[in-house]
Amino acid sequence: MNFLKAARTIRAGACLLLLAACANDPGIQVSQAAPVEAAQPAEDAKPVVCTNPRPQACTMDYQPVCATRDTGIRCVTTPCPSSERKTYSNGCGACSDPKVSEYVPGACAAAAPNAVDGGAGG
Repeated sequence: MNFLKAARTIRAGACLLLLAACANDPGIQVSQAAPVEAAQPAEDAKPVVCTNPRPQACTMDYQPVCATRDTGIRCVTTPCPSSERKTYSNGCGACSDPKVSEYVPGACAAAAPNAVDGGAGG
């Protein structure tokens, strides 16, 4: 049993050494991504309508969209906030929410700090 434990330790150490060697290799180019700025939706942007079937899984890329989402509130008098604008990380993430009807490219103008949704099922 001690032999197996020693073999695992040696294997783990060898893997760490290989990873460390790769990290210090001057031949490996690491690009620094420019910070993504949340673009505001264009005033004349044509909305993209979400269709069924809705996406079940989405990529994790960040291309913010401003979606129109049904709040579920129904009123007899006005004003009645039956929809809201919410920023999602991308169009797929927006359309995976069954309450979203459409979206336009760019983050919503007055988004709350925690208003960004990650994607499907979020």
